[in-house]
Amino acid sequence: MIISIFFAYISFWKLVSLKKLIVKSGGYRCIFVFIMATKEKMVHEPAACAGRMLAIRDTVELLSGKWKIQIIGTLVFETSMKFMELKRNIPGIGAKMLSKELQELEINQLITRTVCDTKPITVEYKITPYGLTLEPIIAELAVWGSNHRKHLFSTSN
Repeated sequence: MIISIFFAYISFWKLVSLKKLIVKSGGYRCIFVFIMATKEKMVHEPAACAGRMLAIRDTVELLSGKWKIQIIGTLVFETSMKFMELKRNIPGIGAKMLSKELQELEINQLITRTVCDTKPITVEYKITPYGLTLEPIIAELAVWGSNHRKHLFSTSN
């Protein structure tokens, strides 16, 4: 699909032709590729904006709260951890809250939960390959947060 749009962009060089092709192929991914590829004036596509805003809302709802990004970030860098290890690595989180957040992340297939056959029973949490797709986002959040902190301290002096 992306190859055909790129080919169409090179072949036609016309905004109208591309717009028709994108409408035929459907999906906001195509429209986004079109907007990034064109050198002409950007065209506001309401369907693309609505799809993009829906995707952003879904992501924010999934990762909302104080703890989920910290949990995912910890598991991204530690691969797998037991419940108490996670609790120790995330300062300020209570056992009930950690349990609730882990359950939601497991429902959304970002982590897996494995009950180990030990005495006492231990539970291990591991980031899924799908959960690992959040690694660049979390890394970028860390960079932005660090830069923001520097910005705040440099402007306050």
